[in-house]
Amino acid sequence: MYGEYVKNFDRAMELVNAWLERSSQFKVIVHEVQREEACGSLTLQHHMLEPVQRIPRYELLLKDYLLNLPQDSPDHGDAEKSLQLIATAAEHSNAAIRKMERMHKLLKVYELLGGEEDIVSPTNELIKEGHILKLSAKSGMTQDRYLILFNDRLLYCVPKLRLIGQKFSVRARMTLSGMELKDSSSSLNLPRTFLVCGKQRSLELQARTEEEKKDWIQAIQVTISRHEQTLETCRLINSSHREEDQTPPSSPNTDLGKRAPTPIREKEVTMCMRCQEPFHSITKRRHHCKACGHVVCGKCSEFRARLFYDNNRTNRVCVECFTALHGSPSSSTGFQQQTPQRRRSILEKQASVVAENSIICSFLHYMEKGGKSWQKAWFVIPENEPLVLYIYGAPQDVKAQRSIPLIGFELGAPDAGDRVERRNTFKISQSHLSLYFSAETEELQRRWAAVLGRAGRGLDCLPPHCILEADEECQGSETA
Repeated sequence: MYGEYVKNFDRAMELVNAWLERSSQFKVIVHEVQREEACGSLTLQHHMLEPVQRIPRYELLLKDYLLNLPQDSPDHGDAEKSLQLIATAAEHSNAAIRKMERMHKLLKVYELLGGEEDIVSPTNELIKEGHILKLSAKSGMTQDRYLILFNDRLLYCVPKLRLIGQKFSVRARMTLSGMELKDSSSSLNLPRTFLVCGKQRSLELQARTEEEKKDWIQAIQVTISRHEQTLETCRLINSSHREEDQTPPSSPNTDLGKRAPTPIREKEVTMCMRCQEPFHSITKRRHHCKACGHVVCGKCSEFRARLFYDNNRTNRVCVECFTALHGSPSSSTGFQQQTPQRRRSILEKQASVVAENSIICSFLHYMEKGGKSWQKAWFVIPENEPLVLYIYGAPQDVKAQRSIPLIGFELGAPDAGDRVERRNTFKISQSHLSLYFSAETEELQRRWAAVLGRAGRGLDCLPPHCILEADEECQGSETA
């Protein structure tokens, strides 16, 4: 009875206050009762609060009583038993309050979604909710979105157009089973970004602050861990019915079509990731393979396949994914069976793969001596080829546009007559070839200059911060 009273207390208090404002007759009656001597000049709300506070008061009084009670007192045993009973009652009431608070939160989210999502259930627990930015896979532009994290799923919502009150519509429902998180800030050179890779969909998200990003990542990771522990407990309980545990662990190949891929943003690619032909806005447009997420041309993605993660709906897929899912394409499609792949050189390796094991990589603007305009490109110096500079059109291109052996190049500043109009510039030159570079920041300029300076002298390249420290230590020495 006490637990029911505590659970209903907030609603009862709201009801009393609402009727005090709504009904003058109710207000008169309440004021008449409060003027009676038995009420002690206290309000109805105060008397309603007394039972809620009574059990915690008993607990505090008994604790204080035991602190001042001698150990040999005949009342000591009964006092300890009383404290245990009261503590149990207090915990019961606190649990009832927490349960009611969780239900209130679920109801608020239920109203926020316009009653479209069936989430009001004792088994559901709201973990975190809030606005976040989503990066478009096509344009890379940020879009305002709303995430709602439960103990077993993540709802990805979009704002509804309403004149009064904020409402959201669920765009995607992502289960926590098999969900993975990846920090994409460094790999994509975008601040405060991270990837949520689920079986149903993958999202590239951007937080407004580093603290917000940290909170979201921590909340999702902890919830995934708890969800996996719950599933493992259920599997152990029903061990006699386990059949999935006998199958080998999944791999990227076996997951093809079974979980949503992580899409590569279109502006990160300048050529088809299958045939390596450059894209053109009219004659060779960009398309996403819905199985692997690669950006491919229309010719390489003219196949259709049913994908399990999308409720077996037909989706556009590339030729390699179609072959993996259904075997070699028929001759009627115009594709011939592909020959075994040869080992590709680094010029034909994806820029993002090379960048993962690189000494330094970033966007730079560059121009050859005598050139008329600056070009923006993605530059990489791999760890396994520390004396070669590779130039890619974008961070996800599958083939480099150009490679430059760095031995013999001299590092320097642009000459006065070079007419360099950009900031944070430097150049490397060798005989008749000179290349000018412009970095976004002065710090990035220093890092590139340190790496290129060592590579030009034929020295093994260290990470940029180690090079700067080493150069500072040996400045002025004859060996340097």
